[in-house]
Amino acid sequence: MREVKYHSSNNIVYSCKYHVVFCPKYRRKVLVNGVDTRLKELVMSICSEIQVEVIEMEIMPDHVHLLLDVHPQFGIHKAIKTIKRKTSRILRQEFPWLTTKLPTLWTNSYFCSTVGGAPLSIVKQYIENQKTSQRK
Repeated sequence: MREVKYHSSNNIVYSCKYHVVFCPKYRRKVLVNGVDTRLKELVMSICSEIQVEVIEMEIMPDHVHLLLDVHPQFGIHKAIKTIKRKTSRILRQEFPWLTTKLPTLWTNSYFCSTVGGAPLSIVKQYIENQKTSQRK
């Protein structure tokens, strides 16, 4: 079992891990023929710039899976928007055929779910028991 790694900065101690999935416009299978490899490089570079840890990444022909650790003050929405905006601009410059197939590289939507830590039921029980455990 993997130990939860906490980060700290200023007054915050956190572990904010997210599973993120997003797709090219119209779910087209355009993340192929070198676009996938370059996309991985760009995601790593952009995440390094914005201080987001990439725990895992997989590029499928028609969607992207990311497992990210994001600072709560930066936020997952801002992280995804930054990744999608920068990768779209660079990939469309480097692979001009992407501009003929799609009006924009990415859809506006994405899937996002928190992961890691204790199961929800355990956290709920811990919070419910706070008042009774304090009296003892």
